[in-house]
Parts: sequence; C-alpha cells; structure tokens
Amino acid sequence: MDEIGRIIRLTIFDLDPRTALDRLLTEKGIDYAQLSARIGRNPAYIQQYIKRGTPRRLAEEDRARIAAYLGVSEALLGGPDRRVAAAAPARPRGGGMVLVPKLAIGASAGAGASIDGEPVEGQVAFDPKWLRDLGADPRALSIIRVEGDSMAPTLNDGDDILVDGGDAAARLRDGIYVLRMDDVLMVKRVSRAPGPGRISVISDNPQYRSWDDLPMTAVRLVGRVVWTGRRVR
Repeated sequence: MDEIGRIIRLTIFDLDPRTALDRLLTEKGIDYAQLSARIGRNPAYIQQYIKRGTPRRLAEEDRARIAAYLGVSEALLGGPDRRVAAAAPARPRGGGMVLVPKLAIGASAGAGASIDGEPVEGQVAFDPKWLRDLGADPRALSIIRVEGDSMAPTLNDGDDILVDGGDAAARLRDGIYVLRMDDVLMVKRVSRAPGPGRISVISDNPQYRSWDDLPMTAVRLVGRVVWTGRRVR
C-alpha cells in the first residue's frame, strides 16, 4: 500500500460516515455512479448522499451491502459496531474459488417481509469460471433465502438465490429480480410493460397478486436472480 493508502487507513475511523465513504471510494478507485449501481440505486444516489447529505443516513440494507462490497465494518458507515462485514461480497480464496456472502435477509415470495437480522451470516464458494458463464459480476453477488411460495414452482420457500446487485435497473430486461416495494423486500418476475418507464411485477403462482402496469419509480430493483439452489426433500 502506498503512503496515501496508509494515511487513509490510519485516519479514516476518525471521520464522519460520508467523508469516510468518500475516502474509501477514492482509495479503491470506485466512482459514485458505480457504487450506486452496485446497491440498485439511481446513478446520482451516492453522490447526493456524500455531497448534499441526502439521505441523512444510509438505509440499513444499503449500508450492509456497501460495507460488504468494500470489506469494511458497518460502524465506519454509521452503523452499529457489532455489524461487521468480514470481506467483500466476493473474493478469491485458496484454490481460486470465489467467496460469496450469504445474507441473513429473507426475500419474500409471498406477501412480503421486512428486512431485519444480521446482514452477513456466512459465505459460499463458487468456481469463478462458472460465475463468468452466468454473466454475473462476482464483486456484486450475494445469496438470499426465499420466503413464501408466490413464485412457485419456479422458486420455493427455503430456496437460496444468487443475486447480482450489479445487474439491476440500469440493465433491466425480463427476468426474476429481488426488489423493494413499499419498503418490503420481495423476489418477483419483472418485465417491461407498454409505455416508457413502465414495468410488470409478476408472481409465478397465480394464487398471488401481480401488478401488470407500474411506474419504475414504484419499485427499487436490488439485483437480478441468476441462479437458485434448493435442498432435496
């Protein structure tokens, strides 16, 4: 690490969360728009947070994802000391495998679930070539547990889903996404609807509600589901 990097590491814990985040991004060569995309926000979101103070505080989910992506404690970003992201969302390990964090957050495939619990509960190793074949960005991946059956039979209650946080609103195309609507985390099928800026949010299980025509502003896409795994019963 060069002298500038050492100075940043020595002093960064004395900074307020906005300044600390700005220093970290400078050190790692990550721009505001890139980080905004990683957490599924509009391109100006991080710049507005750092430069204009809007929002006043990062939402818990955003803070957890940023901390995991940058490999720092959430305390550095204004969170509680006990919530620590031990590593970036995906990093190489011995043997060339990539570690992807498993988040202790349920994405509801039913009526919806609020976000709570610790953000990172473990890691799962993946072959980097396999991830490349999926077209996924290893730096923005996370694993989330499905809750509910509104996406059955495609996704069942208890399935683990691999979510690419770098593949959200900016690259929207038909597929299955983790999204937030009315401050609830959900997993749904999303497709473009007729008219500019309009989407459909669909439950694969016909017994559950779908939304045929919504403005994009009604939801926040967290990331695209690129793989699912389930326990054999």
